[in-house]
Amino acid sequence: MQITDACLVLRGLDTRRIFLRKLFLYNFKNLRWAKGRRETYLCYVVKRRDSATSCSLDFGYLRNKMGCHVEVLFLRYISAWDLDPGRCYRITWFTSWSPCYDCARHVADFLRAYPNLTLRIFTARLYFCEDRKAEPEGLRRLHRAGAQIAIMTFKDYFYCWNTFVENREKTFKAWEGLHENAVHLSRKLRRILLPLYEVDDLRDAFKTLGL
Repeated sequence: MQITDACLVLRGLDTRRIFLRKLFLYNFKNLRWAKGRRETYLCYVVKRRDSATSCSLDFGYLRNKMGCHVEVLFLRYISAWDLDPGRCYRITWFTSWSPCYDCARHVADFLRAYPNLTLRIFTARLYFCEDRKAEPEGLRRLHRAGAQIAIMTFKDYFYCWNTFVENREKTFKAWEGLHENAVHLSRKLRRILLPLYEVDDLRDAFKTLGL
C-alpha cells in the first residue's frame, strides 16, 4: 500500500520508548479546554497474535514531526515492517488528540488494505478543526473500517504511566476532573458514533431473528 503524503518521504523516523513525567502529564491531561497543546503524541503497542496467546513486538511513542501528523508517521513506520499476511496483528494506540479527518481517512484505508491487522485507539481528547463536521465523519469512517475508538479512562492512564513513562516507581495519581472529563468525552464520542452503533444493533437483531 502506498500513501502519497509528501511527509512519508521523511527519513530517520524517531521512535522513543519512555516519556518524561511532566511531558506525559501536560500532553495527555484530558482537559475540556486544552489551550496551547498543539502537538499530538501517540503511544503504541504492537502485538502478534498466535492462536490463544499474543507476542509483544514493539512499544514506544511518536509525536508530530515537520508538519507531518503522528498517525501518518506511524503508518510509515509499520509499513516498513513487511507484515506477514498469514499472521494476525493487534495495534493499540493511546493518543493525546483524536485523529483529524485526513489522518482518519489514511488510517481507515490502511486497515482495509491489511485485514489481518486490528487497531484500538484510546484518546485523551477529541480534536475538532474549524469545520466541526469533518472530524466526526473521519471518526465514523475509522469505525466503519474496523477500528475500535474509545476515550482514555483511569485504567488507560495507569497503564500508560507504567508502560511509557519514566515514573521512578511513583504511582499514578488521577488529577481533579479526570473521571468527570472522561465521562463527558465518552458521551460526546458515543453521540458521534451513535448512528453506526444503531446499525450494528440492527444487524445483530436481524441475525438473532435469522433474517
